[in-house]
Amino acid sequence: MAIGLSLCIKLIPMLSRRNVRIKVMQVLYSLNRDEDMGLKEAMTQYRQSVNRSFELYLFNLWQLLKAALYAKDDSTRRNAKLLPSEADKKFNTKLCDNPLTRSLLENLELLKYIGAYHTEDKIDEDITRQLYTEFAKSDDYLNYLADKDAGEEAHMHILLQLFKVCTNNEVFNDRIEDFFSSWSDDKSLVVGSIKKTLKALPAPEDFLKEYIPAQETTRDFGETLLRTVSEQNDELLEMIEPTLKNWDVDRVAIIDMILLKMALVELMAFPTIPTKVTINEFVEISKMYSTDKSKDFINGILDRLMKKLQKDGKIQKEGRGLIDE
Repeated sequence: MAIGLSLCIKLIPMLSRRNVRIKVMQVLYSLNRDEDMGLKEAMTQYRQSVNRSFELYLFNLWQLLKAALYAKDDSTRRNAKLLPSEADKKFNTKLCDNPLTRSLLENLELLKYIGAYHTEDKIDEDITRQLYTEFAKSDDYLNYLADKDAGEEAHMHILLQLFKVCTNNEVFNDRIEDFFSSWSDDKSLVVGSIKKTLKALPAPEDFLKEYIPAQETTRDFGETLLRTVSEQNDELLEMIEPTLKNWDVDRVAIIDMILLKMALVELMAFPTIPTKVTINEFVEISKMYSTDKSKDFINGILDRLMKKLQKDGKIQKEGRGLIDE
């Protein structure tokens, strides 16, 4: 999988800074719990996590296309009947043969990455048949087949409906989880990206470029954040401890402490990220991954830390409005 590994930073769709923060947090948690893990191993784990998000995107897109292609099998089955029904006679394969679907199926760049990541090997034919069969019963599909004047809007709409069937299917979700442990974390961003892809059809040859974030997100931001927290762990703890007041540092949840250290680094080391954004982001992440009381704890400690850092001149932001007084 040499191609995939070489592109683990370059070809990642839809990864926002929040997605990257979460991935860094998860790697730092692993680093905290595994005494044998060092920074080198942690960085490898982070890059693999980033890479898996792109693989998830490819898997979802390819499974959708395989389900659409099953219309040809359906057509073959109908044509083989000795006594075809009226519906059989009127059946057509425009679900996979329309210009929008073909723009993906015939896209050489997409096919290259499907091959590089061995995506086809993860597709189960029984699940593909099940997805298509479920979808084939829907009024949306039946109306689409009957629409002789279906244009691009209709083609796009039916692909979105098919994808909805895929993502709501329990067996399909189980299949993804068999290969991708990060599905629960990445599902919303992958689903959003697939929808964006479908709404922008027909796809130009280089459509994948739209899903490549700036390297500052995955490398300059994510890797720097991970490395700095790891290398300055003791110094960060010394800065945090005085702000805990009545809290014993050993009583602070591991995830909360990791988030505090990450936020500290972000406040001091990333001059283009507003302080308010940093605090809000880590409060939101604590809601998703820590205890019920964590959001208030994180918010309070970061507020104290920010004021102390501002007083000591350790927060230097570039541009107007990036630092909150």
